[in-house]
Amino acid sequence: MTDSPAPAAPDARRLILLGSTGSIGCNTLTVIDHLDSAYDVVALAAGQKASALIEQAQRFDVNHLAMADAQAAEQVRNALPQATVYAGPDAARQLVDCVEADVLVTAVVGAAGLPATISALQRGMTIGLANKETLVAAGELVMPLAAKHKAAVLPIDSEHSAIFQCLQGHCEPVGPPYPHVKRIVLTASGGPFRTAPREKIHNATVTEALDHPTWNMGPKITIDSATMMNKALEVIEAHWLFGLSADQIDVIIHPQSIVHSFVEFTDRSVLAQLGSPDMKTPIQYALTWPDRAPGCSEPMDFAKLSRLDFEQPDHDRFPALKLAYRVIEQGQTSGAVLNAANEAAVAAFLDGRIRFGQIVELVGQTLDAIDIQPATDLQTILDADRQARHFVAEQLDQP
Repeated sequence: MTDSPAPAAPDARRLILLGSTGSIGCNTLTVIDHLDSAYDVVALAAGQKASALIEQAQRFDVNHLAMADAQAAEQVRNALPQATVYAGPDAARQLVDCVEADVLVTAVVGAAGLPATISALQRGMTIGLANKETLVAAGELVMPLAAKHKAAVLPIDSEHSAIFQCLQGHCEPVGPPYPHVKRIVLTASGGPFRTAPREKIHNATVTEALDHPTWNMGPKITIDSATMMNKALEVIEAHWLFGLSADQIDVIIHPQSIVHSFVEFTDRSVLAQLGSPDMKTPIQYALTWPDRAPGCSEPMDFAKLSRLDFEQPDHDRFPALKLAYRVIEQGQTSGAVLNAANEAAVAAFLDGRIRFGQIVELVGQTLDAIDIQPATDLQTILDADRQARHFVAEQLDQP
């Protein structure tokens, strides 16, 4: 067992981390270690990786835990009998409801973290948001709820953190409107198929799709990057985070992943945020905002930057981006439908049930088939999610 961190300072902020065993979750704990006693981790939640959660709980002396998988939760209970362990699909929400905290970092993949995030907002917690699906599926609920409870929503995605950093000192510190912003430009690496022909993309194998050239991420996010659905989700997330219309959000391919995004202001000045492709910097900025602390990421070596390339995305080879703008225009439950259909289609691809090129096709078919409803409450969002997953399952069962 590793050494425990130093005891939290009396004024340390209490933090709940959802998705603690994933890539973002592990990086978040690295940053908290680096920040020493500024944060006290009071609760952790994960999906199935019981041994990893046990190690984290021991290392950070955490006694409130949640596991989505019931068998994994039992393994955690046996290893940590002194801990309170919530189990099942609703475990993360129960954790948030029962543990006093100041900050929730949500790093779970997919829509699973939505109920817990809404509960945290209702309790007035600051949200460190690495789970883009929360705003894609329920932006119409989440952002008004944050405003009502005066809860800051701070982006952890590298692109949205870049936008947020560029806005500091130029607009209100948190939340729209941003009257001086003409547009934002989100950068995308282009993934492993940036230069591949359409046929190769359509028939790509799981191994090829998981071979990301610059980022080290979990399988679902890596597949989303390969289809560019990840960027589509980020376009929708940016719409909600920054209150911008569809025609104010652009995407540019930048294979080096050094420039994380741009903001163009109404006077045509453009600011960009640069950094190594390392998630620890955006995580740390969300945790220390509005201040900055010495970083724990690798420093930029400008002498090694021989060139920075930018190119327009090819919407024919990567049609996911078109769906993002469609969702922004449609609003209501369309984001929940898109997100759920994509999660189901990616899972089917990873299981070998469909070709890579069918992922985005299935998402588009689902958006065409499911009736869009006003996003009035969480249950409506969850119903749309369920309908979309059911539709995808029906298509997979067809001969």
